[in-house]
Amino acid sequence: MRTALNWWPVVAVAGVFALGWLVGPGPTRFDNRLLALDAPDPLLVFVEAPVQAAVLGVAVAYALWRGRWRLAAVSALCPPVAVVSAQLLKRVFGRTRDGELAYPSGHITALVVIAGMVVLVAGGRLWALVLAALAVVAGMILVGMTFHYFTDTVGALLLGSAYVAVAARLVARPRRDT
Repeated sequence: MRTALNWWPVVAVAGVFALGWLVGPGPTRFDNRLLALDAPDPLLVFVEAPVQAAVLGVAVAYALWRGRWRLAAVSALCPPVAVVSAQLLKRVFGRTRDGELAYPSGHITALVVIAGMVVLVAGGRLWALVLAALAVVAGMILVGMTFHYFTDTVGALLLGSAYVAVAARLVARPRRDT
């Protein structure tokens, strides 16, 4: 597992660039098909900043309560750093949707990173991993049906997962040789 955490950020960021250059400035056929569907707007609530901030706040508070100071600090700092990098990358790729920079999606970058922080704070427990995966997949589909191209969300998944891997390395407890 530690080996994957070492190489995944490089592979994922390379994937962000490869996908961004591959899809170019406009939508793919799959993007257009997904946009043709109607998304239930109330389900988009969990990609909104106040909801994400509340979830992150609970995760950071729990890490603090457990005395995991480094975990709390990494969990608090990682999402805003990831979102800022997504905003900077949007300028690199210049892909737009409805006149707004779109690739990679900042909404999904935040969702992926916050979900990853919840998994880290929960100690990698299966229930947290399953809930995080469901939230991310649902968020990607719903956002890809509304205000982003789906491929924007795939780029965000790659970018966000790179940050989660780095965060996991930063908070990993050192192994004890026996």
